[in-house]
Amino acid sequence: MRGWILYQEYDAGLKKERHEIERFIQEAEKQNIELRIVAPEQFDLIVTRDDRKSVIVDGEVVPLPDFLLPRLGASTTYFALAVIRHLERLGVYTINSSESIEAVKDKLYSQQILASMNMPVPKTMLAKYPINIDMVEKQFGFPVIVKTLSGAQGTGVFLSESKSKFKDLMDLINATNHKANIIVQEFVADSAGRDLRVFTVGGRALACMERISQDGNFKANIAQGGTMRQVELTSEIEWIATETSRILNLEVAGIDLLFDGEHFKICEANSSPGFKAMEACYDINIPEEIFSFIRVRLGLFD
Repeated sequence: MRGWILYQEYDAGLKKERHEIERFIQEAEKQNIELRIVAPEQFDLIVTRDDRKSVIVDGEVVPLPDFLLPRLGASTTYFALAVIRHLERLGVYTINSSESIEAVKDKLYSQQILASMNMPVPKTMLAKYPINIDMVEKQFGFPVIVKTLSGAQGTGVFLSESKSKFKDLMDLINATNHKANIIVQEFVADSAGRDLRVFTVGGRALACMERISQDGNFKANIAQGGTMRQVELTSEIEWIATETSRILNLEVAGIDLLFDGEHFKICEANSSPGFKAMEACYDINIPEEIFSFIRVRLGLFD
């Protein structure tokens, strides 16, 4: 079995998941999988009927892999999506698909999809300038969460604790980047400084951990300094996570859930979830699970 991982070493503002890439490489060697790490910039795409010669990597026409594993997540650019779509058109099995990656990259759109399927999501609004702050106060109250449409590892997420602080943040965004697309989201107080991460593969929930802030920050992301602990994978948690993955067509996903009383709301879905913390928290081999699922999908068995 031959595969490519689409990955980019550097992206400003994000801690890159080199650990995860190294884990995929280690597991590929154990399973005798021919694995190559490629970046979008290495590709030249030629749209032609002669499909076998339409993919050029580092200036050379190359044979197509059996599968493509994009690991760019929220930093997936238009060109990277074009690469994924091109390989999909040529019959390369892609996990996850370009359509699902594009959908979850847009936090508002993914929430719209989930809400349309009656899934539990926080109240969310697309902000427009000038911001009607009185309307935000009426609809959401304060504190309130402000997010950029695309972001990962807790970047681009802010908490406005009062009306005046919300106004200051809006003024700052308007002054520095008035074209920025942001969303306003209800603050789920029960989940302040903690949330759940559920890792799903092929419609199964593999494991669940609670992420906990260590410095009083309202964000619990491990990349932001949070810690983690094992959490029982209850039937409710499992159903919400697997149903979210199914609706968004994510075959590999990290589903983030917010505590809401005795129940949960869906914070967001991740198409390229990190798993260093999950493997540290559990005796689980996530690259092995992913490669095994790919083998099943491709009908390639030992």
